[in-house]
Amino acid sequence: MSLRPFHLAFPVHDLDAARQFWGTVMGCPEGRSSDSWIDFDFYGHQIVTHCTGTRAGDAGNNPVDGHGVPVPHFGIVLELADWEALAARLKAAGTQFEIEPYIRFKGEPGEQATMFFRDPSGNAIEMKAFADLGQLFAK
Repeated sequence: MSLRPFHLAFPVHDLDAARQFWGTVMGCPEGRSSDSWIDFDFYGHQIVTHCTGTRAGDAGNNPVDGHGVPVPHFGIVLELADWEALAARLKAAGTQFEIEPYIRFKGEPGEQATMFFRDPSGNAIEMKAFADLGQLFAK
């Protein structure tokens, strides 16, 4: 089966802040937009920031590998070199991490590079990478 692009729409409190973060910091090309929403190309997937005037909220967090993982969150699985480049770009932009970039499950099935941070509206994002993509669903 070939992967199909997913579509995710989520709330933001300010479109200019969303444009700066998603377009400039994250490097996502902008697609269509209006005065209340913006489409972005998120590594081949369509994400849409809808301005609601309010910040995102959390349902809570779950303990994973000794960290409190924010729920809900979304992200993408990158190539390791792209993940490392993004981590460096986020650090250079002064991004505050919920969970600093590190290797999770080191030496275990599913070993992965991961990091958690939030966009300006509080949406939690996890970006991850596997040295061996075959470990994506490893038990």
